[in-house]
Amino acid sequence: MAGILAWFWNERFWLPHNVTWADLKNTEEATFPQAEDLYLAFPLAFCIFMVRLLFERFVAKPCAIALNIQVNGPQIAQPNAILEKVFTAITKHPDEKRLEGLSKQLDWDVRSIQRWFRQRRNQEKPSTLKRFCESMWRFSFYLYVFTYGVRFLKKTPWLWNTKHCWYNYPYQPLTADLHYYYILELSFYWSLMFSQFTDIKRKDFGIMFLHHLVSIFLITFSYVNNMARVGTLVLCLHDSADALLEAAKMANYAKFQKICDLLFVMFAMVFITTRLGIYPLWVLNTTLFESWEIVGPYPSWWVFNILLLLVLGLNCFWSFLIIKIACKAISKGKVSKDDRSDIESSSDDEDSEPPGKSPHTATATNGTSGTNGYLLTGPCSVDD
Repeated sequence: MAGILAWFWNERFWLPHNVTWADLKNTEEATFPQAEDLYLAFPLAFCIFMVRLLFERFVAKPCAIALNIQVNGPQIAQPNAILEKVFTAITKHPDEKRLEGLSKQLDWDVRSIQRWFRQRRNQEKPSTLKRFCESMWRFSFYLYVFTYGVRFLKKTPWLWNTKHCWYNYPYQPLTADLHYYYILELSFYWSLMFSQFTDIKRKDFGIMFLHHLVSIFLITFSYVNNMARVGTLVLCLHDSADALLEAAKMANYAKFQKICDLLFVMFAMVFITTRLGIYPLWVLNTTLFESWEIVGPYPSWWVFNILLLLVLGLNCFWSFLIIKIACKAISKGKVSKDDRSDIESSSDDEDSEPPGKSPHTATATNGTSGTNGYLLTGPCSVDD
């Protein structure tokens, strides 16, 4: 084990040339980031999760009820042992052949069986109340952490001149405010990693899981090798659009259409400007070029920048989806189902339409657009 740890914490990987871990030990004059500090994130992540449960129960839920957001869930499918067995053990989306077999077995028409499966699938979807509570929690946290980040960074020299991220690196002391900011962000992402398995399920589960992993790894990595200054710029920049998204979703659930549309436009502008404009031109410029000139490259420097470029790739992916939805909204005046929809395919919505209504009309009427911390609705006439 000692050999493995020595290999993992190899100074020639983590630190610039001629710098050792002994040089970064805490002294009476200065405090530096220590890897063991990050253990604090795990109990704090649990605390954040418990605070979330209390917040949703005693703050968000009363607000939702005051806004007349529905408490009841979808219509319950009538009990049927045969269909329930097929649903739970075989498939939630029976094909035409299976539908015909069930129709003969139960003496039901195919349309009734399709409706039963649609209602049964809908039972597993969260109510608008639950969606509102989740969004209000995220909105509150994102607003708080972004406000804290701005207040902290405006007092730092590296916000105004990014070269200060690298002057005297890695002998940059760790302040209490920076330590709190980093541990809070890391704890929140760990809480998201665990709560993602119990939160509203969305089609982009894999992408968001990758995003949380990259975020945790970047925060941890930059803290250990004391790249925390530039790390705070990355964190604050990426927090800037999140509160607007959750606010737009809350307005959507509360059926404040014009407010929702306005907030979505603001979100899209801030998201694309910060993540495709400011992030590569400001943050990546300092991590790739200014740090090269002042500090020079070393192995963990390359890993850090590769991860930042991966974040840029995710930003491009989500920006593409935002632009795609915006173009659909402009061309059609309505929004069909979003690429990140967190509910089932539009066929479920079509089942609930009266006969004679085309699938295209059903989709345009009931199109749903889901988001999970980052994205998108068209004009907010969508369900999420």
